[in-house]
Amino acid sequence: MNRWGIDLGGTKIEGVILDEESRPVLRHRIPTEQEQGYGHILMQIKSLVETMAEKSGLDLPEQIGIGTPGRADGSDGVISNSNTVCLNGMPLLRDLREALRLEVLIENDANCFALAESMLGAGRDEMARPGATAFGIILGTGVGGGIVRDGRVVRGAHGIAGEWGHNPVPGENAKCYCGWRGCVETVISGPALERHYAALSGRKASLKQIAASTGRDDFARQTIERLVEKFGVALAAVINILDPDLVIIGGGVGNIRQLYTPEAREAIAKNVFNHSFDIPLLPPLLGDSAGVFGAALLVGPPLHSR
Repeated sequence: MNRWGIDLGGTKIEGVILDEESRPVLRHRIPTEQEQGYGHILMQIKSLVETMAEKSGLDLPEQIGIGTPGRADGSDGVISNSNTVCLNGMPLLRDLREALRLEVLIENDANCFALAESMLGAGRDEMARPGATAFGIILGTGVGGGIVRDGRVVRGAHGIAGEWGHNPVPGENAKCYCGWRGCVETVISGPALERHYAALSGRKASLKQIAASTGRDDFARQTIERLVEKFGVALAAVINILDPDLVIIGGGVGNIRQLYTPEAREAIAKNVFNHSFDIPLLPPLLGDSAGVFGAALLVGPPLHSR
């Protein structure tokens, strides 16, 4: 069975067709052109799917997976919290089904990341065990997450499973765009860390510059130490409830090497309700392929149950 997936991003829309061994038969990208509006994006997706069929020589599938920033709520899949702002408030799932005349499965990008990396990327070996659970997190401009168990995304009763970015961090009070204060996202996202550094130093710097300067810049060192400490508190809260078999860390902040050090593990361990902290913390392996591969894996049976 071939699996078709679409990754709807702010600047590009990518499609993939995976074969029965989850190898890409075809990958194709086109620009999103979100400045031309919601209707144009629908037509771009339709055009991409038609191009994929033409280039691959395959018939259109019965189902296709779609990954998108934000949440799709209700039977019509109304989008909220998307950084492609023209999608917000629109019934994307319903409209894609009508435009493509296919059954459409839709998930947010963090869930697609978690699914792809756990089943095809960094967590592939660990997830081969029956009942294994992965927590895949995105640490970047925002903070998101997804849970995968037995090869399937866990959505939860409200569709918010894995959304740890809006858990409160004890002792923090920065206002979040969501209306709350002290959310994880206001503390360890890339912009939050850059703001913290600027407040300490009086200078602006990118997170990449800050991370590279810890050996010679005391303010940079303090910023990264804060990241490690607060990351430990925030992630331990998830581990205490979910107790996953592995954690995969994606996003720009996830590239910071200090998150994989013994100090980072100790920051987590001292907040975990157990005598030890033994699960692996893994960097992603799929790069920018994760989103579109995860969208394709929404279709069909879980990989390890076949």
